[in-house]
Amino acid sequence: MTIQEAEPATWPWLKSYPAGIEWHTDYRGRPIHELMLDAAAAHSDKPCLDFMGRGYSYRAVGDLVRRAAKGLAANGVTKGTRVALLLPNSPTYVICYFAVSLAGGTVVNLNPLYTASEIRHLVEDSGAEVLVTLDVKQLYVLAAPLLGTTALKKIVVQRMADILPPAKSVLYRLFKRGDITAWPRDGRHVDFRDLTANDGIISPAVIDPDRDVAVLQYTGGTTGVPKGAMLTHRNLWANTQQCLTWLQQMPGGIARVLCVLPFFHVFAMTGAMNIGLACGAELLLMPRFTIDDLFALIKRKRPTYLPGVPTLYTAIYNHPKAKSIDLSSIKICISGGASLPLEVKTKFEQATGCKLMEGYGLSETAPVLAVNPLDAARSGSAGMPVPGTVVEITSTEDPLKVLPQGERGEICARGPQVMAGYWHKPDETAHAMAGGRFHTGDVGYLDDDGYLFIVDRIKDIIIASGYKIYPRLIEEALYKHPKIAQAIVIGVPDQYRGQTVKAVIQPRAGETVTETDVLEFLKDKVSPIERPRIVEFRDTLPMTPIGKPDKKALLAEEVAKARV
Repeated sequence: MTIQEAEPATWPWLKSYPAGIEWHTDYRGRPIHELMLDAAAAHSDKPCLDFMGRGYSYRAVGDLVRRAAKGLAANGVTKGTRVALLLPNSPTYVICYFAVSLAGGTVVNLNPLYTASEIRHLVEDSGAEVLVTLDVKQLYVLAAPLLGTTALKKIVVQRMADILPPAKSVLYRLFKRGDITAWPRDGRHVDFRDLTANDGIISPAVIDPDRDVAVLQYTGGTTGVPKGAMLTHRNLWANTQQCLTWLQQMPGGIARVLCVLPFFHVFAMTGAMNIGLACGAELLLMPRFTIDDLFALIKRKRPTYLPGVPTLYTAIYNHPKAKSIDLSSIKICISGGASLPLEVKTKFEQATGCKLMEGYGLSETAPVLAVNPLDAARSGSAGMPVPGTVVEITSTEDPLKVLPQGERGEICARGPQVMAGYWHKPDETAHAMAGGRFHTGDVGYLDDDGYLFIVDRIKDIIIASGYKIYPRLIEEALYKHPKIAQAIVIGVPDQYRGQTVKAVIQPRAGETVTETDVLEFLKDKVSPIERPRIVEFRDTLPMTPIGKPDKKALLAEEVAKARV
């Protein structure tokens, strides 16, 4: 039974849904590799990838996907084999992501910026038997010790010089020799050249899109050990189609995607890579982010679509070059990964002329649950549920109780993009899926028109003297201060109140702001109980690998202080 059949059509968003978009859509599943192979057939001569100036056509990428899949199969990858990708944004990531699926395996996304112990934990937990990486020393040294000490049997190594433009390849070999690592020529290492040295003729694995896991996407989380969200082929296929349905509002379509966010993060995997390829767009790959490289790429390739996080948009509009660089080719920017302060949205749109739409999702939902309509965005809202998705608000005390319209509670979701569960964690799965809904751990509410408003993470709520304080509301207020670039608000232990509010602030470049300034500024914006009792200033704030303010790092600092 589908969601549409199981429930009456009384959800509030239906009365205000964007014209021309049908919410009542039943998204079936297909093997995710078919997205790439269909695109290669339909757009064979069009540019598919741009990597530091080297171009790859759809035909070339499709051929490499087949060759890599056949090579992986010859090296033991079969139905259900976990294959870890320890890669930055690169042609190798795109090729291997779809090749693993074509061979029947499951992609395990690894963050190259993780520590060796974090990488080891994910490889051990997933049971990955094959790992793909580059011959870049800082990556290979993370992978090599795992051979023989985990389930890992093979490491596939792509030579960085082989994916660069010819001139840059020569310069890389000459001047980056110290960054290149050698690896043993043994049965446990496979050169990517050898992996793809075949005819590419392969019978695709038989996939059940509803049941077979395409990607193990480990949740970063704010506390605890990362959990592997099992994203099925249907989850990924459906979410890509849901987003494409929503993005039909975009003027001129998606022609060139600026891929700044790393593909190992679920937002970029779907929001940049899968959506871009499904549109036949060219993916402009950035292996690492610098603002100068970003502006240079915008000038050279004229992207039309940019998925990003709030700190990326803040970096763009704060940069002196923002007013001199022509950003007019970018028609739509989607913000996700963290809450988008209204001040950031307003200043970015004023500085660039680009439309910035906020969305909402999680690793467990592949990831998109809601997005603002292009021409009817609501201030402070994460938007409406994407087609085929039901968002409900349940009590934080009783997870099975659905709350009346407008009340605050835990955001829950049902839809074809919701994960199959957590890898080897039945208890956590049962808790997260209580009542047949995915419980996000976020507090929010739906307004009368079905727009979703996020108040905060349940785990981030500060309880001071018995009062619930939502850090996000304080952060929103701080972002309005003209001298504040970024801010993170956390709860720290307090003997009298239980917890108290601490604000960690990064002033704008060249500006000076004091604690007195901050507290005076907040007087008419937050209640006395919400005002920070501790204010700390830093030149930079800790960030996650995709550029989200890293609240977890600050909380860890407080725990370490308490132990001293």
